[in-house]
Amino acid sequence: MQKFHSKRQMKKLYAMTTVGYFQIAGASWVALLAMRGFSMLEIGMLESIFHIVSFCFEIPSGVAADVFGRKKTLVLGQICSLLSSVLMILSGGFWTTALAIGCSALSYNLASGTREALAYDSLKQDGRERDYNRFVSQEMMLYRITNSTATLCAGLAIYLGYRKAYLLDCLFGVGAILIGFGLHEIQPEKAEKQARERLVNVFTESWKFLKENKTAKEIMMVNALVGAVSTLVLFFLQAKLPLAGLENALLGPALFIMGLGAALGARMVVHFSGSLYRKILLWSTMGVVFAFAMTFTGNPYVMIVGGFLGAFSDDFLEVRTDVLLNDMIPSGQRATLVSVNSFLFSMVMILMSTVMGWVMGT
Repeated sequence: MQKFHSKRQMKKLYAMTTVGYFQIAGASWVALLAMRGFSMLEIGMLESIFHIVSFCFEIPSGVAADVFGRKKTLVLGQICSLLSSVLMILSGGFWTTALAIGCSALSYNLASGTREALAYDSLKQDGRERDYNRFVSQEMMLYRITNSTATLCAGLAIYLGYRKAYLLDCLFGVGAILIGFGLHEIQPEKAEKQARERLVNVFTESWKFLKENKTAKEIMMVNALVGAVSTLVLFFLQAKLPLAGLENALLGPALFIMGLGAALGARMVVHFSGSLYRKILLWSTMGVVFAFAMTFTGNPYVMIVGGFLGAFSDDFLEVRTDVLLNDMIPSGQRATLVSVNSFLFSMVMILMSTVMGWVMGT
């Protein structure tokens, strides 16, 4: 039997991230749907479906990873992503596309947290737990680079058409699956018992948390609302920018520039650590409202500025909110905090996606 090496495992995980997340059609799916004749309302409904599936399977997917194994769950997630691309190629209407979006959401859930858990257990087996932070940092860097490169190719995706663009995504998806089969499985001890306890505890602790932490609940809700509006503005700009006259070749760079706003916002907030949270909330909310308003100007370059401003404001607020909440909440409740925050954002996105699609289409 071949000796296990955590360094080899880390390299495979890095490769799986790089290959699996290079999806030019996935990065410009809204623009491709608009090109096919889908209305803004239909696109909004599809985004709601994504978050409904994600909300329903967030905890069960984590349980599956603990019970059946992280490697199997990661590979299954990549298979769901591949199936989503295949369904997009074959889709002829709303409901087939909705099924593809549901598979994409399930793929996201199966991968979320599973890759990190496998990496940590792999490093622990070699006594290298202290290298976990380096793994997270490098994987995030690879994800950002890969996703940004795919976003820059949005114009290419439109030029190829949705079938050829998703076919290209399929090729990278197959590559990611093959890499996944080469991973070494590490089964945590007493996984089944831990999984059952986790399934019950997350719901009960989340409900208790919401009842006992009124201020934290209000902060998370406002942050979720601001974040949802900003996220949806960026989504729908994929469809609105070409309609406003922006050349297809410029769509990728435009989306990339707007994405830089988020990185700059997250970076700049450290210089305002002494500012009152209410001031940061006020300015960030105004920034997102202005971004939303700019989408109705009809001028593609003003809309790009709006998208940049919205992304900047969203991450500016989100980073400051995370710091504030972590200062407010005892360390023993931080895992619950993450779950509650995720639940609230999903609920807001479920409700707002369809409404925003209707508003954007009027």
